[in-house]
Formats: sequence, structure tokens, C-alpha cells
Amino acid sequence: MGLPINPFTSPLGAKESCVPGTILEPGQIEASANIPPFLNLPPHDLFARRAARLRQLAEGHPLGDYLKLLASICNTQQRLLDRTHLPLPDTTALERSQKHGMPPLAYETLVREGAWLPMLDGLLELAHVDNPAVGDALNRLREAEDGQRKAWALALLNGQFDLLPAALVPFLGAALQVAFSHWLLSLPEDAVSETGACTLCPVCGAPPVAGMIRHRGRHNGLRYLSCSLCSCEWHYVRVKCSHCEESKGLAYYSLQREGIAIDQAPLRAETCPGCQGYLKQFYLEYDPDAEAQADDLASLALDLRLSEDGYLRRAPNLLLAPGGED
Repeated sequence: MGLPINPFTSPLGAKESCVPGTILEPGQIEASANIPPFLNLPPHDLFARRAARLRQLAEGHPLGDYLKLLASICNTQQRLLDRTHLPLPDTTALERSQKHGMPPLAYETLVREGAWLPMLDGLLELAHVDNPAVGDALNRLREAEDGQRKAWALALLNGQFDLLPAALVPFLGAALQVAFSHWLLSLPEDAVSETGACTLCPVCGAPPVAGMIRHRGRHNGLRYLSCSLCSCEWHYVRVKCSHCEESKGLAYYSLQREGIAIDQAPLRAETCPGCQGYLKQFYLEYDPDAEAQADDLASLALDLRLSEDGYLRRAPNLLLAPGGED
């Protein structure tokens, strides 16, 4: 089943359309207008926006220099996205994924096929940094054979951080994000099938980085999970664990900020007693500028607090290595 795609985040995105020759009755029109889109596409300048948000968050932040470094990586990502074209998976593969309700850009397959590797080469070509440690990481990626690069990429996307050097993560993750965002924005409108509650991205199969609680129009109060890899958003009901799908006993944590009630905090973590995991949620009503990837990186203090309380981070950020061997 083809999905309604929300164009408000992407002026160049696909619009909703009716089947040719079908006449909708008034009641059907009203029902269609009230059904929120299952999938939201990112804007074509998503990495430029992310870079701007990171620079904004870096001001006065204890990790300001780190956030500015990541902002420069995001700027490079945008330059790559603007200039590069990668071929989509063949039509037969897309039709097969649609027929079986599978992600059309399943990362396990596409990473192994290696069509994303030119994005990594492009990133390494454009990246210029003064930090010696960062330079060493870039050189290691330049010198690695394609087979090793693919193995590192799969380890990263599967959360096996002990299988790749931590210093490589931001650059490897950045290249993968550009490739999969490019493919996402190039997909035919009907390429993705809605399969009910999705704890993983229906486009590429990656887990979410965070949840976004929207506050405008027919999206008011709805939660969309933001993909850690391709940056699409998909609708997922609230008060339900995005990892194990448990609905009982969920609790919400936030870093206390003077003068802000906890139920008005723009960032809250939804914790689950069943799987001991958590997911950050950004409430756009209280911070309309929040961006899932950037704001996640700027709120690592909350991760530390939750880790101390025994909760596990289930949501990866591909620009962040929580562990690994150098």
C-alpha cells in the first residue's frame, strides 16, 4: 500500500494523490484529510539545517568545540548531497520489497553491495581538519580496503561498536547518512509500505535516534520517530516503547531546568521497565527549532544520568561512538 507522504518538511517531496478515476465522497474526503501521513520526508537541505542547529547549540555548551566539529561534518554532508548522484536499487528489487512489506533501502543489503562507498570517498576528499587525531582517523579510512570499510559500516549500523575504531564513527556514519538520505529522497512515492507499528525505519531498517512530538495542525500531539540513518520520520503511537513495544510502566525523565515545569520540558526521555531502555523525545511545542540528531548530541548529560540509573541507550546516533577500540 502506498503511503501518504507529508510535504511540509520537504517542499520538493511527493504530494498525496488520488487513484485516477476515483471519486471521493464528502465523508471520504474528510476522513482522508484527518489521516496523518505515516511518513515524513526530510528537507533537501537537512544537513545544512543540522549544521546550523549544532552551531546554535554549541554556544556556551560544555562540549561546544565538539558540536562545532560535528557541524563542520554536517556542512560537508550537505555539499556531498548537493553534488552527488547514486543509482537507486533496481526496479525489480523495489517491487519485491513493496510486495513483501520490506524496507526498500534495507541497509544490510545496500552496505554490502557498496554503492555508498563513493560518498565516503567524497567525504574524505572534502574533509579538512587541523586536529591530528581526526586527521589520523581520516587517513585510516582512506587507506582501508573496501571490504574493511563495509565491515566497519555494518558493525556501526548493527550497534557493534567494539568491532570498529571509535574515531572512525563520525566520518563513516556521515557518509552512510548522505547515501541513504539521497536514496530516500529519490524513491518513487509508492515505494514504502505501511506495516503497522514499526520499531525500525520502514525505509531502511535502521533504528530511530529520537522521537519528535509535533504540535501543528493535524500532527498536533503525534509522535514521529526519526531515523538514525536516512532521516525520514514515521508515525509511532505515544506511550509505547519504541524498542520492545511495551506500554505499561513507562516513565519520563528530564534534566531539571530552573523555571520550567517537567511537563513543559522540551526534552524528555521515555524509559521502559520491560527492556530497561529509553528514547529521547523532543517536544516541538516547547522548542520548535529542535532537530533530532543535533539535539541528541547536545544532550549527552541526560544519557549519563540515565546510564547511572541503569537504563540502556537503545537509539544510536551515527556521529557518536559510545564505545569501541581505537
